Amino acid sequence: MRRTFVAALLLGAVPTFVIAQGIAVPAAKPAPQAAKAPAWPTKPVRLLIGFPPGSVQDASARAIAEPLAKVLGQPVLVENKSGASGTIAADQVAKSTDQHTFGVMNNSQLTIAKMLNPAIAYDPERDLAPVALIGTTPMVLVVSAGAQGNTPAEWLTWLRAQGAKASYGSPGNGTPGHLGMELIKSRGSFDAMHVPYQGNPQIITAMLGGQLHAALLPPGLAMQQVKAGKLKAIGVTSERRSILANDLPTLREVGVLGADVELWTALAGPASLPPHVREKLGAAIIEVVKGEETRQRLVGVGWQPTPSTAEGLRIRMRSDTKTFGGIILMRNIRSES
Repeated sequence: MRRTFVAALLLGAVPTFVIAQGIAVPAAKPAPQAAKAPAWPTKPVRLLIGFPPGSVQDASARAIAEPLAKVLGQPVLVENKSGASGTIAADQVAKSTDQHTFGVMNNSQLTIAKMLNPAIAYDPERDLAPVALIGTTPMVLVVSAGAQGNTPAEWLTWLRAQGAKASYGSPGNGTPGHLGMELIKSRGSFDAMHVPYQGNPQIITAMLGGQLHAALLPPGLAMQQVKAGKLKAIGVTSERRSILANDLPTLREVGVLGADVELWTALAGPASLPPHVREKLGAAIIEVVKGEETRQRLVGVGWQPTPSTAEGLRIRMRSDTKTFGGIILMRNIRSES
C-alpha cells in the first residue's frame, strides 16, 4: 500500500500531503502573487488645453510638459482645443478611451460648467477623474486710479459709496472674474453692475479709460498696472497673502470676510481611467511640480505651485462647486458658451 501511495503521489493522482507523526496532512498552498499593473505610458501623452496659446492654462501646461516627459519616459504633447469656455476640450477628455489623453483644466471646467450651461455634453463630477492639482492663484480686486483715499480700506469705502452707479468688468458670464466679484459684492456690502468683456486686456483698457470702476484680475496683469500707478489694488482674494503679490493685503485684512476665491489649474482624465494610470501620473505630477526648475517656471507664468493628490483635488472641486454654485443659484447666472 505504501508503494502504491508513493507512486500515485509522484504521478499527481492524489493531493500533495505532508506526513507528520504518521498522519497524512494536506500541504499549504503557496500564496498567490499580486497581479502586476500593465505598463504605462506606452505612447506619447496628450494634454488638451481648452484655451488659446498664451492663456494662463496653456502656460501652466507648457511649464510642466518637458519635465513630465522626462519622468514618464514618453513625449508629452500640449494641444490647444479652445472654445466654449474650455468645455470643448473637457468633453474630448471625458470621451477619450486611449488612457493617454488628459486635460489641464481650471475651476469652471471641473466644477460648475454643467450648472452654468445644462446643454454641455459632459458632467464634471460624473465624466472626469481628478488626477492632481498643479497650481493656484488668487485674483486681485482693483479699482480705477480715481478712487479716493490713500489705503486699500479707504478705496473699498469709495467703491461702496458709488452705489448702483458703480460698474465692474469680467471676461463673461460665469467666469471666475464674474462669480468672484458677485461673491465679494455679497460679502463686502457694495453694489456694482456687471459689464462683460471679451477678455482681461479689454477690461484694463476700459478701466484706464474711466468706463469701469472695478474688476478682479490675475496678479500678473493687475500688478503691472498697479506698479505703474494706473490702477489701485484693494487686496487679493486668497485666505493668505500671495507670493505673486507680496505687498498686497488679503480682502480679509480690509474687512471683507467669506470671499476667499482662488483660481487653480489641475490635471484630469476620463472617469474610465484605470486606477494604476491615475496613481502613476498623479505621482509624476507631484514630483515634477516640487522640482525647483518647474516651480520657477510656474511662478514666472503666474501660478503658485501647490501640487496635491487626486483626493486633494477632489476636495477642492467639491468646495468650489459649493461656493460658486451658491452664487450661480443666488444670482441666476447662466452661460450659453
